[in-house]
Amino acid sequence: MTLNGILQVVLYFGVLLLLAGPLGVYMAHVYEGEPCCLDCIAGPVERIFYRLCGVSQNEEMDWKEYAMAVLIFNVGGIFLLYFLQRIQGVLPLNPQNFPAVPPDLAFNTAVSYVTNTNWQAYSGEATMSYLTQMIGLTVQNFVSPAVGMAVLVALIRGFKRRSVQTIGNFWVDLTRSILYILMPLSLILSLFLVSQGVVQSLSGYKIVRLVQGVSYDRVRLNSDGRPVIDASGKPVVEKVQTREQVIPLGPAASQIAIKQLGTNGGGFFGANSAHPFENPTPLSNFLELLAILLIPAALCITFGKMVGDVRQGRALFAAMLIILIALMSLCLWSEQRGNPNFATLGIDQTASALQPGGNMEGKETRFGIIDSVLWTAVTTAVSNGSVNSMFDSFTPLGGLCPMFLMQLGEVVFGGAGSGLYGMLIFAIITVFIAGLMVGRTPEYLGKKIEAFEMKMASLVILIVNGLVMVGAAIAVSTKAGVVGIANPGPHGFSEILYAFTSTTNNNGSAFAGLNANSVFYNTALGITMFLGRFWVILPVLAIAGSMARKKHVPASLGTLPTHTPLFIMFLIGVVFIVGALAFLPSLALGPIAEYMNMMIGR
Repeated sequence: MTLNGILQVVLYFGVLLLLAGPLGVYMAHVYEGEPCCLDCIAGPVERIFYRLCGVSQNEEMDWKEYAMAVLIFNVGGIFLLYFLQRIQGVLPLNPQNFPAVPPDLAFNTAVSYVTNTNWQAYSGEATMSYLTQMIGLTVQNFVSPAVGMAVLVALIRGFKRRSVQTIGNFWVDLTRSILYILMPLSLILSLFLVSQGVVQSLSGYKIVRLVQGVSYDRVRLNSDGRPVIDASGKPVVEKVQTREQVIPLGPAASQIAIKQLGTNGGGFFGANSAHPFENPTPLSNFLELLAILLIPAALCITFGKMVGDVRQGRALFAAMLIILIALMSLCLWSEQRGNPNFATLGIDQTASALQPGGNMEGKETRFGIIDSVLWTAVTTAVSNGSVNSMFDSFTPLGGLCPMFLMQLGEVVFGGAGSGLYGMLIFAIITVFIAGLMVGRTPEYLGKKIEAFEMKMASLVILIVNGLVMVGAAIAVSTKAGVVGIANPGPHGFSEILYAFTSTTNNNGSAFAGLNANSVFYNTALGITMFLGRFWVILPVLAIAGSMARKKHVPASLGTLPTHTPLFIMFLIGVVFIVGALAFLPSLALGPIAEYMNMMIGR
């Protein structure tokens, strides 16, 4: 690792720390209804919206009403986005005349964007019209993180309030998240990205003449845009010659800004943030990477501010940061080391056991290993899923790190709102274990943790882990699941395990070697995305309602302080143990087995 690489990492986390504090305090003011700097602009819009929708700003909900509003809003969003994709062929703003999206792919994409996953089994520039990208996908890029932020705020109110039934109003929390936080930040970032060369246009694609003709291998597609499969189950590849190149355009900058800030991750183009029209310069790379982590990090400060003890938010932030840096360091070490078998091939006579230059396969030379690994760790710690390199080309341990970050439950910062309420579930489990160790009723933030809270917390953990393992088991045991694997052996298993890990935890990144655009994967992954999102939200809101009804218990000598280094280490241990116990056997069959094969030269 060079001095330049070290400085990039230090600069990134330094700027993040400088911005997270003020933004976190600002968001606390927004959710508590206190005056803020955008009241003169967003305030009138907010009030008009409430009148049009018949929402009473002062009418609050109990947890069941809040959960019902969340479900109704999101299920409605799925139907609307599905319908839009199915009729896009007859709608305007479709200069390439793209046909309707196939039913199974439309279902998968609708669920993906509504659940803040942004799993993409398609290439945007070859599938989606401008209208679908703008009023379908981009709109969901705003509302899906706002839903996660609203659920988090409801849980925070549960900890803060005493002996009440209500936890806020979902429609108010949703609206304020969009108007006061997501839209202003997205507008600022969009302008910066346009200044760096990210495209923002409604013009049709441009065709340019090449100086020299080229030939390349292309997967043959059928009328639905899916690969044609031969008798052995593999895609049919054909040789193509051309002297022209199609330059895709579109309203990309506006979608890319919110895809990063809202921890969405779905790219306007198929290559995502490795595409020069999405991420053209070192500055755009830095800004997009900063945007991924900004809101999840700031929400830790918001939490501390709203519960009246900033130390609590800082403790959670520290725990998340330690886990992120640890796994990022392992990934960086593995990628910088490369494949030791290169030394035996005589490619570089001066090389020792290390691959000269590290493993650059699947990485942009303009970013290199440092920026690629930093992005990889951040995008999988946060449930963002955007990529500026291809994870399928990482070394076995390099690929294990982003997979394990997701398998921890997307609680290392995680999605906008969803990451922090996931970490709070782990905090509840941690104080419960500590209470068992000292023989007294556990407490967190002055509220007793009892049987109901532990049942709901257990559901959050078990539902996600079960969906990943059951889904992967079905896929590897059926012909429809195995046929999509591009690489046999442990790496092929890793591709499937990664897909179900990513979708269930609402991340959306992928090992690109798996062909997931099939009826089987579009359906199976769509189901796991939906259940992984809303089967977690429901017990979280149930905990919020239960906590709000409890009385405050004053701290005593037997109360475990939840802001100390001891608690931070305890919390990290619980997160790792739960992840390791659940997924170590499956990791042993995938990336760990692949690593062992690499080390013995196979």
